[in-house]
Amino acid sequence: MNVKELTLQSAVNRKRLMEIVYNAKAGHIGGDLSSLNVMTALYSDIMNISPAQVKDPNRDRFILSKGHCVEALYTVLESRGFIAPSLTNTSLGHGLSIGVGMAIAAKMDKRNYKTYVLMGDGEQGEGSIYEAAMAGHQYKLDNLVAIIDRNHLQISGNTEDVMALDSIPTRWSAFGWDVKEMNGDDMQSIKDTFANIDYNNGKPHLIVSNTTKGKGISFMENVASWHHGMPNEEQYQQAMVELNQAIEELKSQL
Repeated sequence: MNVKELTLQSAVNRKRLMEIVYNAKAGHIGGDLSSLNVMTALYSDIMNISPAQVKDPNRDRFILSKGHCVEALYTVLESRGFIAPSLTNTSLGHGLSIGVGMAIAAKMDKRNYKTYVLMGDGEQGEGSIYEAAMAGHQYKLDNLVAIIDRNHLQISGNTEDVMALDSIPTRWSAFGWDVKEMNGDDMQSIKDTFANIDYNNGKPHLIVSNTTKGKGISFMENVASWHHGMPNEEQYQQAMVELNQAIEELKSQL
């Protein structure tokens, strides 16, 4: 898909996501919205996977380590025909370790699939992530891509007040990873960044995806309380007006 098509698909997904969270009266809408572009791009353009090949051993793998944003993943999976929507959650900090295992398995089996792991920036306080980071370097897992949704906000407030991350690129480079930064709010930046990954350089890859918490809904953007806030009827209607306007504008550009 081209950039305009991906941007429109993400906007449609954003509207559907709002419907799901509002009707369920549960979810983590702020992080859902900041990470939705990346997940849309992965499943619609970047990863080698489709509903027809879910049992193909050579399909790419995706792990959502920031499990509280599962509503965004399920919205994307629904849009691609994988599943019907539902809600669940998981503990943070485990996804990268699982991804390391999958990437090692691909090397051992001599298969060329890639493993992608999406983490939160608040999640970076989990020690298990750095054990996995060391293992990724040790085993030269250039078939592994970790992505950090860097929206600077977590449930307790700003990440730098809760557990300062300092320079994420410097930290992960010290672990021996190939590090890139991108604007996760912009599809062109997402496509360009993934297109420039060297999957044969002997290093695991870390992408810092700089995003906006609550992206796409004016009153939610960069507001920590929307980490898991629930919109009332008036807020829901305002959000739907904004989302519908965005979709129509994008359609007119195709």
